[in-house]
Amino acid sequence: MNSKQRKTLAAIFKDPVSGTIEWTAIENLLVAAGADLIEGNGSRVKFEKDGIIASFHRPHPAKEAKRYQVRDAREFLMQIGVTP
Repeated sequence: MNSKQRKTLAAIFKDPVSGTIEWTAIENLLVAAGADLIEGNGSRVKFEKDGIIASFHRPHPAKEAKRYQVRDAREFLMQIGVTP
């Protein structure tokens, strides 16, 4: 995990939940944490690691993740054992 991904990880676990984290940074972090990226239809994307699956819709037209997506990413990271 590089320094940018560590900063993204810290931002995801920060309270109150941020609405300014770019979705691509979250995707890069989840892949760096060992999750497999599974493209779905349209903006749907899934991440899978050790049988644990998280499903998201990429935000559009904005590039920042919505707060609920950041919370869901935080939950997925905790389930796969990745914390700051």
